[in-house]
Amino acid sequence: MEEEMAQQEYGADQIQILEGLEAVRKRPGMYIGSTSAQGLHHLVYEIVDNSVDEALAGYCHHIRVTINRGNSVTVVDDGRGIPTGINHKAGIPAVEVVFTILHAGGKFGGGGYKVSGGLHGVGASVVNALSLWLEVEIRRDGKIWRQRYERGKTMGSLKVVGSCDPSETGTKVTFLPDDRIFETTEFDYGVLRRRLRETAFLTKGLRISLRDEREEEVREDSFYYEGGIKEFVSYLNRGDKPLYRDVIYCEGTSNGVYVEVAMQHNDAYKEACYSFVNNIITPEGGTQVTGFKAAVTNVFNSYAHENKLIKDTEKLDSDDIREGLTSVISIKIEDPQFEGQTKQKLGNSEARGAVQAVVTEQLTYFLEQNPQAARLIVEKSQLAQRAREAARKARDLTRRKSPLDGAALPGKLADCSSKDPAECEIFIVEGDSAGGSAKEARNRRTQAILPLRGKILNVEKAREDRIYGNAEIKAMITAFGTGIHDEFDIEKLRYHKIIIMTDADVDGAHIATLMLTFLYRFMPELIRQGNVYLATPPLYKIEKNRKEWYAYSDEEQNNILNRIGRDNSIKIQRYKGLGEMDAQQLWETTMDPDTRILKRVQVIDDDEAEINLTFSTLMGEEVEPRREFIEENAKYATLDIQ
Repeated sequence: MEEEMAQQEYGADQIQILEGLEAVRKRPGMYIGSTSAQGLHHLVYEIVDNSVDEALAGYCHHIRVTINRGNSVTVVDDGRGIPTGINHKAGIPAVEVVFTILHAGGKFGGGGYKVSGGLHGVGASVVNALSLWLEVEIRRDGKIWRQRYERGKTMGSLKVVGSCDPSETGTKVTFLPDDRIFETTEFDYGVLRRRLRETAFLTKGLRISLRDEREEEVREDSFYYEGGIKEFVSYLNRGDKPLYRDVIYCEGTSNGVYVEVAMQHNDAYKEACYSFVNNIITPEGGTQVTGFKAAVTNVFNSYAHENKLIKDTEKLDSDDIREGLTSVISIKIEDPQFEGQTKQKLGNSEARGAVQAVVTEQLTYFLEQNPQAARLIVEKSQLAQRAREAARKARDLTRRKSPLDGAALPGKLADCSSKDPAECEIFIVEGDSAGGSAKEARNRRTQAILPLRGKILNVEKAREDRIYGNAEIKAMITAFGTGIHDEFDIEKLRYHKIIIMTDADVDGAHIATLMLTFLYRFMPELIRQGNVYLATPPLYKIEKNRKEWYAYSDEEQNNILNRIGRDNSIKIQRYKGLGEMDAQQLWETTMDPDTRILKRVQVIDDDEAEINLTFSTLMGEEVEPRREFIEENAKYATLDIQ
């Protein structure tokens, strides 16, 4: 990347002041989104983003993040170091301005940075305001400076505490989040690791290290990607088989906007497009994504027509061209205009033209130089086009109509009598045998039963025409009533609890995963809104002296046996499946709201790229990435029981 370094001086007077800091502690959610775990981790991102801005300006090469014992965090970079001279507008050192005054930084026309990320430049001051204490140490001009703050207030003046080699520069920030503000102050290593890895992908040539010193066994990762977003696409595609060998890479500057795009098709059927502006993800896309899609559509149609791959009267649809396409769009722009404070979508009109121009030129070159890859993409697009038409016809059959239209609920569904969705729940049950017991056991007023036969279709490895033609999936879509994809409407949900009830064995876990994959791909809002649950059937039935106990784990079984005494009169039954329980037992252990254990399915870290990668890795064709994923993550798995 030919990064243009900021030409203006970066000194004390380049730190611009916009307004005060008083509101942050009163309304922290306005500045970091929430006071939950998500907001807690956002504190780290804000400090890291300031260091990344130094890297984007060409001055920082290594960022080190450490989770210390006691859950304080230290971020160290080798950038220029925050200016320590007096800011003449504020009458205090520039570093104190950065950490105590909202909307103060080198990002507001002060000449400090050409481009930058961060939450509107408020990062350092907001982190300071929401921390029990914060210390900053700066190496600059051969001196080491230090200052401490508590709950946003300055505790003593900025002081020189040592000397260093003049070539040694950088900033070190250590902070402890305020436990009176955050619901939790326990940092999740996995969440930070995913975000920092993503940041390293987006800033090629920058090394980011993460270290966790809270446990006796220190955990450590280091991320460095010379290939930048090209390596990001390869990483995202690792659970699928690429359609062609090389990642397509487009890079250039147009109208003052620096554009990087990497993309590669795989043999799967979903599109995965991730867009970033100044290293900040824009989940809802924006003008840069519009420009990308327009370029891809025009270039492929032009190529297909010129090389007689399609008839002159035919046109490849944009969605069909992008079937199985994984793409990362990263732009750097001096004055980004986002829609909404949380930067969900970019609005700059110049970004569309810039991305379209750069991608059009370089994608054209790629196709001309790689005719075999071009032909494979066009052929895949044509197959997708035929499948889309078949899917449309099949999809029409899954749409719920009004009673006047004569559409019926699935025949296998045993519906409940209540029409109030808030008190209704539907059990998706594995197998006809267990379905029969569940129908007999249920509370007919509020509990509906939908038995499924065997394992449902793996939607990760099937085109939509096959998915819509699958009887089990059609039954679920019709029963829930919400519709899917763009037609999804959660207000039409017929049951506020969707409960997946499978056997407590490996096959049952696989079936549950298949169902969760379907729900996340077609109705993700059901999971995000907390409507999806996993039932917890018991593993053991213990009998002694005509009394019965149920154990849901080996540990619980041992506790019960220790409590009642181990002797020859005890009978232990290991349940192999739901079908082994009669209706009464199934009700008492798994369906009765007063005694059952439900596990709510939640999205703990709302990182769409990582969630997509997890599903494609676990449910895709490639075995080796799945094995590596399970080995890496099994020891960190936990259950959130509701």
